[in-house]
Amino acid sequence: MTTARRTLRQSPARRSPRRRDRRGRGLRGLLYPTTTPVARTRAEKFDALVLEALEPIELRWGSELADLDLAVDEVPEVERTAPDEVSWAAGTLADAGVPLAQLVPAGVDPDGIPSRARIVVYRRPLEARAKGGAELADLLHEVLVEQVAEYLNIEPDAVDGGAP
Repeated sequence: MTTARRTLRQSPARRSPRRRDRRGRGLRGLLYPTTTPVARTRAEKFDALVLEALEPIELRWGSELADLDLAVDEVPEVERTAPDEVSWAAGTLADAGVPLAQLVPAGVDPDGIPSRARIVVYRRPLEARAKGGAELADLLHEVLVEQVAEYLNIEPDAVDGGAP
């Protein structure tokens, strides 16, 4: 009788490793260490590309851009719509009716707090128009040049290639 009890006590111990993955979900936890580039999300990679695209502009126009903020949103917010078209706020850079970025001028927010001017870049529409990382970087640079030119009230060619 004692041998039968030992067998019964050992059988649940044998099955315990199977219970860890009993519904077929696979491994749990991180697949890659967080320090490796492959562990970054698409949004984090996009943010890094935005900063990289802004760097040459900031080197050239740093003092003029001191009061300008940069933000990244997933998609633009629709304020009002009509059956025929969607209307966007002033300062919006759009491609075929889809906004890619928006320059929000400095002002006062609804709470009465002064706000700084900012460029808002929309991640999803830009990613949808680019076929790869290099094309996305070029598109981001073009969009930022256009928005900085609008902020400084100068031609885009002067922002990209001219001296201040």
